[in-house]
Amino acid sequence: MSTPHPTRRRRRVAVALVAAGSTVLTGALVGLAPGTATASSHREAPLIAGDPPADNTDVYAFVSPDKPDTVTLIANWYPFQEPNGGPNFYPWATDAHYDINIDNDGDAKADLTYRWTFRTDDRRGKNTFLYDNGPVTSLDDPNLLFRQTYTLQVIDRYGHESTVIRDGKVAPSNTGAASMPDYGALRDQATVDVPGGGKTYVGQADDSFFLDLRVFDLLYGGNLSEVGQDTLAGYSVNTIALQLPKSAVVLRGNPTRNPVIGVWSDTERKSMFISPGESHAFGPYVQVSRLGNPLVNEVVVPAGLKDKFNALTPDQDRKVPDLVNRVTDPELPKLIQGIYGLPAPATPRNDLVEIFLTGITTKAGGPIAADLNSQLNNADVDPKRFNPSEQLRLNVSIPPAASPNRLGVLANDLQGFPNGRRLTDDVLDIAVQAVEGAAVSGIVPALAAGDKVNANDKPFGTVFPYVALPGNTAVNQSSGDAAAVPAGGGSGHFPFQSLLGGLVAAVLIGSGVALFRRRPEWTPAVA
Repeated sequence: MSTPHPTRRRRRVAVALVAAGSTVLTGALVGLAPGTATASSHREAPLIAGDPPADNTDVYAFVSPDKPDTVTLIANWYPFQEPNGGPNFYPWATDAHYDINIDNDGDAKADLTYRWTFRTDDRRGKNTFLYDNGPVTSLDDPNLLFRQTYTLQVIDRYGHESTVIRDGKVAPSNTGAASMPDYGALRDQATVDVPGGGKTYVGQADDSFFLDLRVFDLLYGGNLSEVGQDTLAGYSVNTIALQLPKSAVVLRGNPTRNPVIGVWSDTERKSMFISPGESHAFGPYVQVSRLGNPLVNEVVVPAGLKDKFNALTPDQDRKVPDLVNRVTDPELPKLIQGIYGLPAPATPRNDLVEIFLTGITTKAGGPIAADLNSQLNNADVDPKRFNPSEQLRLNVSIPPAASPNRLGVLANDLQGFPNGRRLTDDVLDIAVQAVEGAAVSGIVPALAAGDKVNANDKPFGTVFPYVALPGNTAVNQSSGDAAAVPAGGGSGHFPFQSLLGGLVAAVLIGSGVALFRRRPEWTPAVA
């Protein structure tokens, strides 16, 4: 969450807002696509890779297709959850803040933060290793031995906190068909109303992101031969979904005058003291993970800055020249040129700056002649306070498409990525086109086929929370509801020693404090 800032007066700015279906806007955005990356943020940085429960994997923001007067925000954590990963499965951390942030005035600070904190009721004790000791048919079933609840708070830009849900119930990890014969019923019970309008769901879900992650094998094998495998098929994630009225999230509650919001999630951890057989959380919370647009930290940010990016708040982005330079002069087009001989677009890449840091607008001096999803397009925003920053931006005035196109704005579907992100948006294929200059020159035919993974392995729902149910078939088994993963597809295992080591380092990143029993001389690489 960003630091609250003082009350300020905003002078009104006359701006032309996007008109959905506008011929001018559509024409200006032909070939538009988002920026420089090719995988979402699953284990994207060295330190957070060792702390899966705190690792943000994806953020989605879209106008709800069945309730177009509302906005749905979805944030996922804890990547590569193999369905059979017992006996502890995949709990939410109880010493962490899980946040979804909204910036509606463009100053790169959170005007609203929705925060979930968790508690655990572990009834196993010294009696059993089982997560459940019989079929679980409800969240109150006595057979469910491991339970979690949460508190949901909303924090305004001045730091004022209010609690909107106490003792909310978490849908458990899906331990299998015998244990949880109807996970859909458990999810329904875990979906509750938010006072003032809206809903929230907290629990496990199928990983909504679909792509072939063999992009890291020298960009699909060096000859585009390694494509067509959905690397994340069969894996699950921990999901928080939140649906709210548009008026609850936009500036001054007016979605007509101020339709654009910026969204990102983050995780804050307490520092920890670890000794054999015990661990204790202490001290202030520090941010250890952050995610807005998909793909940014994993591929745009170089390895030496990844941990620092996870510790930054958006208002700090432009103060790190090495990060900004990675947008204006990205690495990926050069790699594509070196491997496939496709010329990299000329730099500086101001089209990518507009997509990532300002939103698409004619008011920031960028090359894209359209007003789509920058807070500068909000009538009540003071442009002098606007701060370029990395956020997932959404114009809530554009209604849901009757037939969404997986390529989003690239295919003239203005409700899709990079105008927010829907579950069905094929962000990998869009991104590869973007780094090759599709925002200004159109589709690159040589890469038009993309990674040949065009949809999720499971269909999404038509009502909130929209995400698919978690599977219970092993990812290396071809039958049932999980796709086979060929050799080399990734196991998703996290060694215990590696997790603890990474966890301690991760929670200290931003605090500048290192407290160890055996190695007091250690200091974090990033302060």
